Amino acid sequence: MQPQTAHIDISDEVLIKRWQSGDLSALENLIIKYKDRIYNTILRICSNRDTAAELLQDTFVKVIENAQSFKGKSTFYTWCFRIAVNITLNWCRKNKSREEISLDVQFNNDHEQAKAALRNYLSDDNSPNPLETVQNKEQVEILLAAIGRLDEDQRTVLVLRDIENMNYNDISLVLGTELGTVKSRLSRARANLRQKLEGILQ
Repeated sequence: MQPQTAHIDISDEVLIKRWQSGDLSALENLIIKYKDRIYNTILRICSNRDTAAELLQDTFVKVIENAQSFKGKSTFYTWCFRIAVNITLNWCRKNKSREEISLDVQFNNDHEQAKAALRNYLSDDNSPNPLETVQNKEQVEILLAAIGRLDEDQRTVLVLRDIENMNYNDISLVLGTELGTVKSRLSRARANLRQKLEGILQ
């Protein structure tokens, strides 16, 4: 049976009930709905496209294996992200010695204007989120290179908050940590990101 196309008016709750009742097409619709966002989050944490693709597959294998354990205490979106982030962080910690930041960029003339705009961000202490500043591909490349140089815990919380726009409560659920810890870790991540950007933009 071919998977049905997920429609906007079909909620996650309805799809989950169908899935847990044995309708595999409902699960496929849920996977289609979130796979790109989850892949991009994994990629920003592990910084390797091939690895991110493998970890995405591992995530959904675990989702399928644990279908009946999902009780709806959090949203399906948050539940999936928690699985994905745990798998990715475990991979990063096991492979720290050979982890490569493959998203670094080779700067050329096209990046000079982008670098100037990011320097303006660094001069404004009232602008904690650099993604509110970036306006083009070159700026994004520079920013991702800096994010890739953070340690995996700070990288993760910054990606979830500033790239995925996840709220603090959901980040707390995904990371399995206290709300205050999320906020303090994010503050340190943003401060360290500024330092990494300063090093790149010199």
